[in-house]
Amino acid sequence: MLDRLDTLHQEWQQTCAGLPLTARPGTPRYDDALADHDAEAWSYLDDWATHGHAVIDINTTARSIPSPLVPQPIAKSTPLSSRTTPVRR
Repeated sequence: MLDRLDTLHQEWQQTCAGLPLTARPGTPRYDDALADHDAEAWSYLDDWATHGHAVIDINTTARSIPSPLVPQPIAKSTPLSSRTTPVRR
């Protein structure tokens, strides 16, 4: 869903870049291109509006619990002798 919305956004940017300078908001050429873009994006935006909170909740939960699939970071200890090196002034 989000990948498709990203793709549609990139396509819209390319469409805008390809329009002549005279095609501004309010002109038929711009408004027709925008209507086509909006029509294609509508169902994906509706899905995101309806279900997006669930996707965010799942992602938040997944990031907050430890996974047996991801190894835990190993803390490296620094020898005491290197921690107490005097500083020359």
